[in-house]
Amino acid sequence: MFQIILSAGIFKRAIDHKLVSVNVHDIRDCTYDKHHTVDDYPYGGGAGMVLKPEPIFEAVEAILPSTPVRDGGNGMPIILLTPQGRLFSQQTALELSKHERLILICGHYEGVDERVREHLVTDEVSIGDYVLSGGELAAMVVAEAVIRLVPGVLGSAASLVDDSHATGLLEYPQYTRPPVYRGWAVPEVLLSGHHTQVARWRREQAIRRTLERRPELLAKASLSSAEREMVDRRQESR
Repeated sequence: MFQIILSAGIFKRAIDHKLVSVNVHDIRDCTYDKHHTVDDYPYGGGAGMVLKPEPIFEAVEAILPSTPVRDGGNGMPIILLTPQGRLFSQQTALELSKHERLILICGHYEGVDERVREHLVTDEVSIGDYVLSGGELAAMVVAEAVIRLVPGVLGSAASLVDDSHATGLLEYPQYTRPPVYRGWAVPEVLLSGHHTQVARWRREQAIRRTLERRPELLAKASLSSAEREMVDRRQESR
């Protein structure tokens, strides 16, 4: 699963330019029985299988041979991808991008042995309020969101500035050529060449779009008093 995404797009460019390094470790390599067993039935009964603690602990210890895992990898985040974790956001991605190294542990099946949570991981992250069969896809989401924040990965730092959620607002509408398609025209202000007016239009559109689609975000967004008044008026008229 990981080889496909790591060999294309933003991941491949970042790796090829040696801006990031991504290593995938199979916890089956840290098993000793002939079947390479990584899971077992839960004590107390119940449906599903639970990932055993030994292969997970030993896989992490193999990555950090000189650092006791209970010290949190000497400051390195050891993150379990799980529906029970804190909700992942752009702010979380920014926080994680400040670290030189991260370890992402993919949960699977019914979950992981609780001792992994208690004595190994330093953080638990969920990409949404739904359940997947495993944490692999969640790990890919976290990895891309973090990697694109690494300086140089996107080529221009300006690419990050107006992304949805980067400023607490959804991104404004985007247009490109042709200026008129099937009778639908690009807003005149974007063709004016007047940068101040364009910036004002984009800011207003971002606020409007956020109000329409994700109004709860506006409670934490940084708005001027005039912008806050505009939001209040629109909310009253809805």
